[in-house]
Amino acid sequence: MKFSKKLQYLNENALFQRGKKPIALPCRLWLIKSNFAGFLAKNLNMRKGLMRLVIAMMKHETNTFSPIVTDWQRYKDWGAYLGENARNAYENTGMPMAAYIDLAKEIGAEIITPVAAEAMPSGPVTKEAYAIMSDAICAAIAQGCDAVLLDLHGAMVAEETDDGEGTLLERIRGIAPDLPIAVTCDFHCNLTQKMIDNCTALIGYKTYPHMDMYEVGTQIGKVLLDSLAGKCRPVMAWKQIPLLSQTLCQGTEDQPMKSLIDACLEKEKDSKILAATTFGGFALADIKDAGTSVVIVADGDAELAEKTSQDIAWEAWEAREDFIYQQKPLNEAIQQAKAQTEFPVLLLDHEDNCGSGGTQDVMMVIKEVIEQELEDVAVAAVYDPAAVQEMIKVGIGNEVTLALGGKFEMPSISLKGKPLTLTGTVRTLTDGRWTVHGPMYTGVEVSMGPTAVLDTGKLQIVVVSCHHEPWDTGVFTSVGIQPEHKKYLLLKTRIHYRAGFAPIGKATIHCEGEGVTTSNNALLDYKKVRKPIYPLDKRVNF
Repeated sequence: MKFSKKLQYLNENALFQRGKKPIALPCRLWLIKSNFAGFLAKNLNMRKGLMRLVIAMMKHETNTFSPIVTDWQRYKDWGAYLGENARNAYENTGMPMAAYIDLAKEIGAEIITPVAAEAMPSGPVTKEAYAIMSDAICAAIAQGCDAVLLDLHGAMVAEETDDGEGTLLERIRGIAPDLPIAVTCDFHCNLTQKMIDNCTALIGYKTYPHMDMYEVGTQIGKVLLDSLAGKCRPVMAWKQIPLLSQTLCQGTEDQPMKSLIDACLEKEKDSKILAATTFGGFALADIKDAGTSVVIVADGDAELAEKTSQDIAWEAWEAREDFIYQQKPLNEAIQQAKAQTEFPVLLLDHEDNCGSGGTQDVMMVIKEVIEQELEDVAVAAVYDPAAVQEMIKVGIGNEVTLALGGKFEMPSISLKGKPLTLTGTVRTLTDGRWTVHGPMYTGVEVSMGPTAVLDTGKLQIVVVSCHHEPWDTGVFTSVGIQPEHKKYLLLKTRIHYRAGFAPIGKATIHCEGEGVTTSNNALLDYKKVRKPIYPLDKRVNF
């Protein structure tokens, strides 16, 4: 095929064209094998003296037990942007993508941002949604670039792959086998061999709640750029630990995780260690590679990387029993709350946390709070778009009776929806949009969708139309509630609440409700995870 014909083909069949929606690529394999477009773009770039960097975000933490569908609309509900809109949405925020952009600007590079998309945790990502994101990234790379910096999660499961990130990276390597690739992953990454094999350098957050996203993005981005300049030679080693550690025991200010993070930080004081990461992993993904892991990026010293990863992995394994959460009855937890004398008290409805894939509409803990007659309670949040619409129709200041929550059935744990009938006054109606000013997701505009506050007299319940985990006080202040002046804050969260609420909470009490973010392994039917693995199996060697 002549060059002119190739150019015509590419123009007519490009997957992603700036300012246009993604369209199907009729002959993707031809585009991958044909490196002409990349050759042309890269050489034009070289004439200008610019480095061309592809910077992209593709994130999802997949709870395979969740009944919530993760389609492209769910991505758009939280934040899905294409082309220049991706850069506009995340530049000057606290995200890894923003760190990448800042590094690229410092060296005067040309910045290509094909996509930035993240959805709240839920069930497997649909084939269409995965294709929109991965195709956009791959099409940009096929046009030619000097390096890629990716802001990924590490625990994405899609309809056609259990390893969303590894599959993407493998596909990129198929397009450009020698392309330098930096990857930032979430603390809950379920690391795989495919991910390691198909990137240059990989790092994860060292904080949970995640308050160092920008910093780790900067760290690994600098490693990649330094390697391009011949200043370092990244090599990686990793260890997968046969441990399904539970999220409630993964707080990085708590033991045993704190010691592992401290160990990583200590190792990074050695100039030969470019990055050291311990991943807590995400146990609610029933895939082969779920669980805790360690990855080390060293400067040209594979033996050092191997030994360092083994040392930290062994420390994690030795602490395995401390990574398993111990439950207590719900009624006792609420009685404990009633006995408190300093406020506000934080009540964590952690088994219905949408930040781990929960439906956010289980009413069990709220019901117990009402039955034990707690007063001056603010709740964030209940997902019930239909209830919001009813309150919109009724209007602010008027009384309404609702069958609130309980809309989802959860067949994976044999749980049926149980709405709770409540009568109250509509106090607030908003569009649910606000900007995070706290230490996690700083500067990012979030949307709870149409939002209402139901005031029952003793409880003020924030009811939302889009899932949102309450890690920032904006979940309350955006609807006119001052959380620091309430006696009780009932939060559907696990650990992330600490980012915004730990400074004002006088006590924190875990409430064992129901939902697909349960810590009760007896309720979860694991079929794919590798065996043996602790604590599902008692006889496990490492």
